[in-house]
Amino acid sequence: MTQQDQPPMQLALALAQEAAEAGEAPVGAVIVENGRLLAAERNRMKALADPTAHAELLAMRSALATRGTGRLDGCDLYVTLEPCAMCAGAIAHTRLRRVYYGAEDPKAGAVDNGVRLFDQRSCHHRPEVLGGIAGDSAAQLLRKFFARLR
Repeated sequence: MTQQDQPPMQLALALAQEAAEAGEAPVGAVIVENGRLLAAERNRMKALADPTAHAELLAMRSALATRGTGRLDGCDLYVTLEPCAMCAGAIAHTRLRRVYYGAEDPKAGAVDNGVRLFDQRSCHHRPEVLGGIAGDSAAQLLRKFFARLR
C-alpha cells in the first residue's frame, strides 16, 4: 500500500512509528486537500538539529511548496498529537481548514489544553478541530517511546 492509498490518520501513525524508530518523539502529520495527499512528515528535531522541526511544521512547509501558495485554506491536517503553541500558531497563519489530532497533550498542547490558542481573541483564524482520532493508538506510541527513555 502506498502513502497515497492509506487513510490520513493511519499514515500519520505509521510516520509516528518511523519517528520513534529513529529516536524522535513519535509524531506524524499528514496534510490533504480534497482527498489528495499534499504532505506526509514526521518529527525530525534530532535529525535536523532543529527544535522547530515538528511533524506539523514540516508537513505545512511541504504542502505549501506543493501548492505553490502561502496558504493552506481548504486543506486538512491529521496529526497524532495535539499541536503545541508553535504549531497551532502556524496552523492559524497558514489557514488550515480542519485539524484532526490523535492524543491529547495536557502538558504542551495548545488547542484543547494549555493556552487554547484558537480560542484567543487575538487568533485571526480558527480551524475546525476534532481531537481523539485514533487517540488510543497515538497515546500508546508515545507511552512506549517515553517509557524506553526512562
